[in-house]
Amino acid sequence: VQLQASGGGLVQAGGSPRLSCAASGRIFSSDVMGWYRQTPGKQRELAATITSAGITNYVDSVKGRFTISRDNAKNIIYLQMNTLKPEDTAVYSCNVKRTLPTRIDYWGQGTLVTVSS
Repeated sequence: VQLQASGGGLVQAGGSPRLSCAASGRIFSSDVMGWYRQTPGKQRELAATITSAGITNYVDSVKGRFTISRDNAKNIIYLQMNTLKPEDTAVYSCNVKRTLPTRIDYWGQGTLVTVSS
């Protein structure tokens, strides 16, 4: 599985960019797809994940502002980011977390989102 992310860049505070991540290769219905983010000096943290059934999970700091969605037919996930804050500045990486038949994580290259105040 290869993941290609796009949509990052410089955004003003309050902006609403959308990140996309397209997966090539076979994606299983049991795979959880998601976005993680990392800022310098901090550990990577989960931003949002989504199952093939559309069950979502968000880190508290983005709840109500970010929306993750998934197109199972195209193997694409999106992260709609609204009301961006400077503290959302990070490298956002897409991920496929597979547990069956074996446990493995696939990572895409990160895309930098910089929020200016």
